Order: sequence, then C-alpha cells, then structure tokens
Amino acid sequence: MESLLQREQPFVFSCLVVLILISWAYMFYMAWGMSETDAEITLACLMRWGPGDLVHMFIMWAIMMIAMMLPAATPMILMFIALNQGQGEAQEPIIPTGLFVLGYFLVWTAYSALAAMAQYILHVSALLTHNLVISSPLLGGILLVAAGVFQWTPLRDTCMSKCRSPLGFLMAEWREGRLGALIMGLKHGAFCVGCCWLLMLLSFVLGIMNLVWMAMVSIFMMIEKAYPGSQWISRTAGLILVTWGLWSVAGAMR
Repeated sequence: MESLLQREQPFVFSCLVVLILISWAYMFYMAWGMSETDAEITLACLMRWGPGDLVHMFIMWAIMMIAMMLPAATPMILMFIALNQGQGEAQEPIIPTGLFVLGYFLVWTAYSALAAMAQYILHVSALLTHNLVISSPLLGGILLVAAGVFQWTPLRDTCMSKCRSPLGFLMAEWREGRLGALIMGLKHGAFCVGCCWLLMLLSFVLGIMNLVWMAMVSIFMMIEKAYPGSQWISRTAGLILVTWGLWSVAGAMR
C-alpha cells in the first residue's frame, strides 16, 4: 500500500496529461472539421436547432472546459494527493482524488450547459455567424468591457486568491472521506468558475473554435494561478479588454 501511495501522484499526473491531450486533440479535430465543411456549417446556422444539436454543443463546451481548465487545476489536484497521503487515507488512495476531480468538473459541466444554452439563444436570435462569433460588434464590445471590468472586482480577487494557493485552500476547506473529497472539488470548481466565467464567454467574441484564443486563455490562467503576486497581470488584462471593448462599441455606434 505504501508503494501505491508513492506512485499515486505520478500516476494521476500522467492521467491528467493524457486527458488534456485527448481534449485538445478533439478540439483540433472539431476546428479542422469546421474549416473543411464551411458550406455545410453555414447552412446549419440558418436552420433551427434540434435537441441533438444542443447536446452536441454541450459536449463541445464540456470538452473545451477540460482542455482549457485542467492544466490550471493540476497543481491543486497534485497538492490534494499530497495532503490526502499525509492524512493517512491509505485505503483505495485513487478514489478520493477521482472524486475531487469529479466535483471540480461537475461545476464546469454545469457551466458548459449554460454556455450551450447561451449559444442556442444567440443562434435563434440570428446573432451568431457561421464561424461561431457574435455578429453584433456592439454586443461583442459590451461583453469585452464587462470581462475587463470584472478583472478588477473584489469578487474575482477573492475567487482567484483561493485558486492561487492550493495549500491554503485545502488546509482551510479540508474534509475527511470520499464525500469530503467531492465537496472540496465542488468548492474549488465554484471558485474557479468565479474567476473565469466571463473570460470563457469571450469565446463568443473571438470564435468558439478559435484554438489560438483557447491556448492564450489557458496559458493566461495558468500564469495567474501559478504566481501569488500576479494580480497586476489581471489588472493589465482588464485594461486591455476594456479598451478593446470600448473601441468595438465606438465602431458600432458610427
């Protein structure tokens, strides 16, 4: 059992890497498929969605959240393993970690469902192009400004402080047992969504399947969470987004 505990962290890390790579491979496949079938996608955007289309978009959003958020969550997951071992949770050591990750992604799965519904509303309102970008510069500009302002809010600072310190979060929120692991994962997911929900919605401005944008946001969030003194990065990003948004709004008002 001691040998299993010693191998748990490398094993889980390897699993996370594989899951991240599979998720990104799926997103590359989806983006390539869109570029190859542009005419079909244009026709689909003019048609009314059915339940199958909504489910397909939900799955796409859920996998996108895994691809973008799992890299930033990995330090927290590895810290959970270390503390779990320190607490002497020697029975079936993989299960609590799996429940922690499950709780984390249950929150992001709920967010994915809401994002898919938002995409459906934009679609039926004829506000989404065949490239899955908001067609209204005014609406896109407002979303950019909102995301930029949010970077400066105390709510985001509070949520980010929980994500920047894996050890501090787990020591403050620690609960024993499998249910405790699930609850901790749910709480971490809630704080993570609190940090990033508006940034994720900017996919509607820059393209839901824009892989460059996805990679940039993923790297940005990893940097934000990795360095405790990186608040200035959030503030700078906020200023850039607000400036960009105001420029878009001004252009739409001409």
